[in-house]
Amino acid sequence: MTQVPASAAGGSGAPGAKPVRGGKLGAAAMDQASLWNVANLLTMIRLLLVPGFVMLLLANGGYDPAWRSFAWAAFAIAMITDLFDGHLARTYNLVTDFGKIADPIADKAIMGAALICLSWLDDLPWWVTIVILGRELGITLLRFWVIRYGVIPASRGGKMKTLAQGTAVGMYVLALTGPLATLRFWVMAVAVVLTVVTGLDYVKQAVVLRRQGMAEASAEVSEVSEVSEAGEPGAAK
Repeated sequence: MTQVPASAAGGSGAPGAKPVRGGKLGAAAMDQASLWNVANLLTMIRLLLVPGFVMLLLANGGYDPAWRSFAWAAFAIAMITDLFDGHLARTYNLVTDFGKIADPIADKAIMGAALICLSWLDDLPWWVTIVILGRELGITLLRFWVIRYGVIPASRGGKMKTLAQGTAVGMYVLALTGPLATLRFWVMAVAVVLTVVTGLDYVKQAVVLRRQGMAEASAEVSEVSEVSEAGEPGAAK
């Protein structure tokens, strides 16, 4: 008698394994449920915070200290979730395709929204917003440019840049006056310098990575060509 595979019968295929209720449909549902892990939930919370943050920051004309304090709280929560979701995903093997796409989008969305709103309110010069967002967009395009040759790893300078940007923007969101208002100017200056310096470093790494990848690909093609020529009849004398 022909045996029916355990997977077709709704089982796991392992001896003594408990069959999945609903067969293949049940297994597919379990696979989809893996998307709803803690790391992805934190990422989705950060995405949902973006419109809420904008409304709080611009409430009552955008200059109400109370509303701006609430906006700062939303921004702080978003930054905190950014610290934890990636760590949780890597530590507990919760990395998903959704997380790979949504996480950087959430990061850039909250930071971009904050910078644009602050510039719109004339609290932050537009050139600062353009430099920071231009750098982020440029690095994203750069990663796609060299993705076939490898991945540019996050550097320590990049992490310092992110911390400086988050701290500076958070200080600008709050309605600060006096020495603290002066301090936030210098914190933002440090963030802008790190933004430019790390951006140039990423460009350098991308150029080197692409050159190495092209050299390796050329070498592989040459080896394959030599092997083909050596295997042709009459090639050896």
